[in-house]
Amino acid sequence: MKHTYSVTGMTCSSCEEKVKNALLSLPEITNANVNKDKGTAEVEMSNHIATSAMQQVLGEKYSISMQHETSNVFNQEKEKSWFQTYKPILLVFAYLFVTTLLIHFFSENDFNFKTWMRHFMAGFFLVFSFFKMLDLEGFKNSYLSYDIIAKVFPSWGYIYAFIELTLGLGFLIGENLLVLNIIAFVVMTISIIGVLQSVLNKRKIQCACLGAVFDLPMSTVTIIEDALMIVMSGYMIYSLI
Repeated sequence: MKHTYSVTGMTCSSCEEKVKNALLSLPEITNANVNKDKGTAEVEMSNHIATSAMQQVLGEKYSISMQHETSNVFNQEKEKSWFQTYKPILLVFAYLFVTTLLIHFFSENDFNFKTWMRHFMAGFFLVFSFFKMLDLEGFKNSYLSYDIIAKVFPSWGYIYAFIELTLGLGFLIGENLLVLNIIAFVVMTISIIGVLQSVLNKRKIQCACLGAVFDLPMSTVTIIEDALMIVMSGYMIYSLI
């Protein structure tokens, strides 16, 4: 597949070469024709790669965006209401909240808050890992644009998705809860650092919380999502010690 991008910041032939080499450093990109006069980069790729991943390898000097990117998530954000923008993640939380509550209210045993919380966390990690698994490569590329570990170790994106899957299955089974909650607390705390940096710096990048399936802009919603798991796992650790 071939796409044409707008590139700003190029002033000479050396810039053209630097931009081309940076783009070709991404394994998904098979060819790149860069023109400083037109301010464009024609990119051929074997698999779709997020613009944020290309921006990551280009650094701060150059800026890349899809030409005539009228369907870009950030242009869409201006046209759509807040609810329309975050509808996918809001629905996920609503389904998890209502489903787990119904399970406990209609069970034979009395409602147990900690058991409900464990099931909610199981559903959270299973659902969120599912969306990441749909396009694992796309998630990895989006995640490395802001996560502090993925920036240094790109393969962390793959590992992170499987950690979420393991946590989901572990919380569902209910064994070794102290270890599971400690892992969840540490992983989500590390994850929220990159999210906070991006939101505070007002960087317009795609949130990778639901993988590469949905175009969700990074915002306070993403912070709340990670913070919720940090608070829940922290509370569970406190109650188990």
